[in-house]
Amino acid sequence: MRRRTRSLPWVIKYRPKRIDDVANQDQAKKAIIPWIKKWLSGQPPDKKAALLYGPPGVGKTSLIEAIANEYDLELLELNASDYRRRSDIERIVGVAAKRRSLFKKGIIILLDEVDGINPREDAGGIEALINIIKETRNPIVMTANDPWKDQLKPLRDHCLLVEFKPLSMTVIVGVLERICEAEGVYCEREALRYIAEQSQGDLRAAINDLQAVAEGYGKVTIGIVREVLRYRREKTIDIWRTLNEIYYARAAWQAKRAVTQSEKDYEELLAWLNDNTPKKLVHPGDLYRAMDALSRATLFLSRAKYGGHWSLLSYVFDLMGPGVAFARQEGEIGKARYSYPERIRLLAQTRQVREVRERLAELLASRLLVSKATVKREIIPLLIAVFRHASDPTRPAEIALSYGFTEEMIAYLAGTRKREILRAIEKLKKARAEEAAPARKTEPAEPVKAARTPATGKPRGEEKETRRTATLDWFLGGSPSGSGSSRGRGSRRRSRKR
Repeated sequence: MRRRTRSLPWVIKYRPKRIDDVANQDQAKKAIIPWIKKWLSGQPPDKKAALLYGPPGVGKTSLIEAIANEYDLELLELNASDYRRRSDIERIVGVAAKRRSLFKKGIIILLDEVDGINPREDAGGIEALINIIKETRNPIVMTANDPWKDQLKPLRDHCLLVEFKPLSMTVIVGVLERICEAEGVYCEREALRYIAEQSQGDLRAAINDLQAVAEGYGKVTIGIVREVLRYRREKTIDIWRTLNEIYYARAAWQAKRAVTQSEKDYEELLAWLNDNTPKKLVHPGDLYRAMDALSRATLFLSRAKYGGHWSLLSYVFDLMGPGVAFARQEGEIGKARYSYPERIRLLAQTRQVREVRERLAELLASRLLVSKATVKREIIPLLIAVFRHASDPTRPAEIALSYGFTEEMIAYLAGTRKREILRAIEKLKKARAEEAAPARKTEPAEPVKAARTPATGKPRGEEKETRRTATLDWFLGGSPSGSGSSRGRGSRRRSRKR
């Protein structure tokens, strides 16, 4: 039998179109379908979101897509691990939760991999989701492999929990048989049982393995399957083995499997390939073809992420795996060792600095009533210039004291002048303590009027504090407290010129 050309991935081609096409999962269907029907009746259920959980490849996403197709609903599918920041969730999910469909009976919002939201790096993401769920006009469905993570506890209280069981070997074999019949591929039942056993209940993985064998050899026999899948299927492959299987692959399915089973996410794996491909493919022609494949993979991945076109991931896998593997046509593979990606190394080294900058931006944004982006773009560069280049360290010390900067923030702003400014801060604290000490020691029998300055008529201490505040506001881009202080500075400059 002739070998078939690579076309649409079978996991997409044979995705269930109707609810009855979803293999097994009868208990999950009994829980989710009545919940959907309440939305369609115009009386939303008490819990306006559903959380589908279970191992990968058991039909969580497929069931929702089948429900949307069968009930004529518009499906908005997002990956929560990519749209996980509070701003992204409010901008995309928040808007979709309140709009109506123009051409369908309703809208379903599907958030895949919600357990990928990081409680530290994506602070506020879960809270934003909960607020949207309370006010949504459309059903929100989320999927997770592990719903019992601590960060998901507040979310679970607002969701209908629906469990998906691992698929049995009999169910997986039945699906594989139907695909082979539809594709006209000769297959042995024993070979299909072996594929199902190696998949460990993951139907998506079993279909990918079936397609790899069928397209690579034109038939599916136990001998071929045992040779191809001679080891027990691993859920993930470490990065060193991933790179080896890509660069030394002899068949397209081997390179693609290395990509799909890698322990690294797509963006991180792209960074590894970008940095190590020039070391392994040393011939200019080979390197050109490989880097062209990687650039196209980057383009498709960005369209999948930011446009929500997740079917493009298949092309990403093809370009990162077979695209790089079969770029080598003229030269040999280089002997250089794999190196850690420079971009990831720099991000790891600067992580602490970026965290300090983030805390500084939050502090200043709350005090100055502007956004953190404005603080980072306009105010922090000005502060760095003041802290590092001011001739008198007293001024940056006054700013640090007034705004409550921590020692880490001062180190970030001052650089090599950190110690000098810290000493100036200690002097200011000591001077202020000495000024306040006499007032505490002596308690006059009757109130004593504070000495006032002839020019302003204000008490001397109050005038000093007003002048200090005006100086800080000027450094941070605001207007001084009083116009007199600015005129005073101008007149002093004119007097010096004379």
